[in-house]
Amino acid sequence: MCAQNDTEFVGSLFDMLKTDSDGLVVAVIQHAETKQVLMVGYMNRKSLEITLRDKKACFFSRSRQKLWLKGETSNNYLHVNEVRTDCDADALVLQCRPDGPTCHTNETSCFYRLVAADGSITLSGDGVATA
Repeated sequence: MCAQNDTEFVGSLFDMLKTDSDGLVVAVIQHAETKQVLMVGYMNRKSLEITLRDKKACFFSRSRQKLWLKGETSNNYLHVNEVRTDCDADALVLQCRPDGPTCHTNETSCFYRLVAADGSITLSGDGVATA
């Protein structure tokens, strides 16, 4: 059975998704327009349900062992345009529209450290972070 745009219904995400032993799946956050990778987080079933329902990225904090809505303290929410899973259904990509900087350092992306072939690191972001 085919839906609009020649997409084929293959099942429910929650039936297909492969989580780790803690019930978590990695979620790569990508800017919906620029395609820049903004951050990586982890989601459990509850945070994914919240994300799909509210269209705002919600994660499970492994260090604090609780749910956290990205932007709950900074107001830099990640508005979800699209969620995709990979071929193995063990990772997610969320295309989002950020309200502001994604990184807690105020960089646009958490990936602002550039690693050279010799392992040395230089800063290559917006110029906000100092380390």
